[in-house]
Amino acid sequence: QVQLVESGGGLVQPGGSLRLSCAASGFTFSMYAMSWFRQAPGKERELVASISSGSSTYYADSVKGRFTISRDNAKNTVYLQMNSLKPGDTAVYYCRVFVTQQYWGQGTQVTVSS
Repeated sequence: QVQLVESGGGLVQPGGSLRLSCAASGFTFSMYAMSWFRQAPGKERELVASISSGSSTYYADSVKGRFTISRDNAKNTVYLQMNSLKPGDTAVYYCRVFVTQQYWGQGTQVTVSS
C-alpha cells in the first residue's frame, strides 16, 4: 500500500532553514508528481510546491525564491528545502501523491519563532 513518511520538521528562528523529507513506498515513485502542502492553525490546507515526474516544479507565490522542492528517485524521497523562514511559515507540512486517489503523510510540524 502507498505510504508517505515525512521528517525534518522542528523549531527554527526567523531567517533560519530546514529541510523536510518525505519517504515514499508502495508505488513506482519515479512515475508520479509529488507535492508539499501545509496547514496552519485555523487555516485551510494549501499547496506549497510540486514536482513532476520529469522534475518540473511549481511554487506558491508565498514561498517562491525561498523554498526548493527536489526529488531523488533512487531513494524514493522528495525534499523541501526551506530557507529564510518566516513566522508565517509555521504550519504542519504534508507530503501528497495522487495514485488513483490522494495519499497523505502524517505531517511534520514546522515552527518559526524567536
